Formats: sequence, structure tokens, C-alpha cells
Amino acid sequence: MAFAAIATHEEPRVVLSARGLTKHFGAFAAVKQVDLDVQHARVHALIGPNGAGKTTVFNLLTKFLQPTGGSITLLGTDITSTPPDKVARMGLVRSFQISAVFPHLSVLDNVRVALQRPNGLSTQFWLPLSSLDRLNARADELIETVGLKRERNALAADLSYGRKRVLEIATTLALDPKVLLLDEPMAGMGQEDIGTVANIIREVAKTRAVLMVEHNLSVVADICHHVTVLQRGEILAEGDYATVSQDERVRLAYMGSEET
Repeated sequence: MAFAAIATHEEPRVVLSARGLTKHFGAFAAVKQVDLDVQHARVHALIGPNGAGKTTVFNLLTKFLQPTGGSITLLGTDITSTPPDKVARMGLVRSFQISAVFPHLSVLDNVRVALQRPNGLSTQFWLPLSSLDRLNARADELIETVGLKRERNALAADLSYGRKRVLEIATTLALDPKVLLLDEPMAGMGQEDIGTVANIIREVAKTRAVLMVEHNLSVVADICHHVTVLQRGEILAEGDYATVSQDERVRLAYMGSEET
């Protein structure tokens, strides 16, 4: 396992935390007593073998699932019982493993659609299409940020898989998240796209917190400040990548076989 140290001088500030996070499905404990602190301007990775509970933790944090026990705090506010739509409006936004863009809209229009809610246009359906033109400047800024300027007018359906995932990051950023959760952002990508997305995540994390589930350990080593390793729903180890990659329990977990 190769690893790299990431230097930063900003005082850490916790923006998303969980204490004693637990989720039972009947008699099965999918997540058990997980404590998590995600800091502003940091990339925090959640890793572990298949079946470790990573996606369940994501679903609990974003309130797609209600925890059986424990508490979740976002920006100093307890969100343990808060519905997912309100949590998203508070600034906790996630992407999914499957790309979620409108295939028959252009790159520009996909980003403009995403910009409607933060600009108060999402419910004003009676307005003419030209009313969205006010969003073009911000949309172009986001498109350039993620490196899609050349594809601005292309249909999303015509983009490669990797470029679709890049577009999804742009639409997620359009919601101006304070905490961004990325579920396997590198899944299915070629090496060129992996490098592009890694650089985007690194830049995005300069102004917000990023929590990501990722199986590509080279990416985790390269861009993540803190790593939490899960196994069977419990925290196995945590720290920087150099620390967890040398932990014998982590090595054994990755070499052993886990059920999906």
C-alpha cells in the first residue's frame, strides 16, 4: 500500500458527527456504535471490505435510514430525527454509486436544473424557460470547475461514464453543500478520469467537508486527510492513511473474504 501525507494549516472544525450510531435490521446489527467526526476543509474516507456497513452509514447520515440508536449532528444541530429533504437543505448533500443525470439534457441544462432550488426557482414552474438564463454564469463557473467546458452543450447521454460522474459532481456542487458525501466516486472509471475526479475532490475540499466511500486505496492515500475503516459494522481502525495501512487488523480484513 503506497501512501502520502497531506499537509494543512487550518484549525480543524467538526461539521458532521455521529455518536454511538447503530442500525439493526431485525436481529442483524448492520452498524454498531460508530463514532465519526468529519471536519471542514478535509477529505475523510470511509473504507472497508464488502459488507462492512459503509453504505448503511452513509444512508444513516443522510437520513435515508433512521438509526436504531445514537445521534447525528450537522453544523451544531442535532439531525437524528430530521427528514432527508430538510437535511439536504441544511447543507448535507450526497452523490450515489449510480450516475444520476438527465441524459437527454445538455451539460449546461443539467447544471441549470440543479441550480434552480438554491436560487428559488424550483417551484416557480409558470416562469418561461428564459428565466433560467440568469443561472448561466454560475452554471458555466461550475462546468469549468469540473473540467467540462468543452462538453458544455453536449447531451449528457453522449458523455463517457467517467464524464457523467464528473457532471454529477457539478450538479451536486450546484446545491452549495457544506458537507459533501460521495459514494464510490471512482467506481467504474478509467485511470484518466480517476485522476481528474481526484483533483476535483481535492479542490472542492478546500472550502467544505468531504466524506467519501471509496475502494480505490491509491486515491484514498493520495487525497484523504483521515480514514475510518469499518468491518462488520464497527470501526476497526482510524487515523491517517499511513497509520491505518500499517495496522495488521486492516491488512487482515482486506485479505480475508467478506460477504457482500
